[in-house]
Amino acid sequence: MPTARNRLAQEIFAPIAVDYERWSRALSFWQDPRWRQELVNGLGLPPGSRVLDVAAGTGQISRLLEKQGLRVVSLDQSLAMLTRARARGAAAVAARAEALPFPDAAFDGLTAGYLLRYLEDPLAGLRELARVVRPGGRVALLDFGRPRGVWGGLWRLYTGLGLPAAGALISPGWHRVGAFLGRSIDDFHRAWPKPAMERLLSQAGLGHVRSANPSLGGGLLLWGTRL
Repeated sequence: MPTARNRLAQEIFAPIAVDYERWSRALSFWQDPRWRQELVNGLGLPPGSRVLDVAAGTGQISRLLEKQGLRVVSLDQSLAMLTRARARGAAAVAARAEALPFPDAAFDGLTAGYLLRYLEDPLAGLRELARVVRPGGRVALLDFGRPRGVWGGLWRLYTGLGLPAAGALISPGWHRVGAFLGRSIDDFHRAWPKPAMERLLSQAGLGHVRSANPSLGGGLLLWGTRL
């Protein structure tokens, strides 16, 4: 059954699906594509491996995986987003991350972009992601970080004022995203600072956990190996 966070994500992202890629790149000052590429580069799977891309959206990470010769299934709960992914030829499945319609150990790897903040129960959600990855397989997760120091102040200014203002110039849907995002990032990192999130991955059945914070801390990348 969809959770409150599932419904929130549906409401927020459906209106912006048609121009999501264009404006997500611009509003991140073109850092978002760099983070996605770094995430995929760190997965470390050989060509021909089967990978599930969860919260695939319009398929940006899926396409990067395919360029590395990986066999990809794109999964998202948003039909509006998946329609865009399917239009580019993705093998797409509509489902929630908390209830993946696959057997245990069905994939060699799994990626998830900007999913963590929408999990009602992060540990249960991460365990479900790990469930469908074979032992020795790889998991890679991307979300927003929260810079510190001087950069942290500029980040809060941008996410608190700049994003809503920029979103309002684009469309009502993007204004809502801009107004929501800063609070969402702050709330997530207060509840789950990076060391706590790394421990959570370990509790979910992942080993050799490592992380990176590219773009002066604006991004958060996490990798682990299924035990």
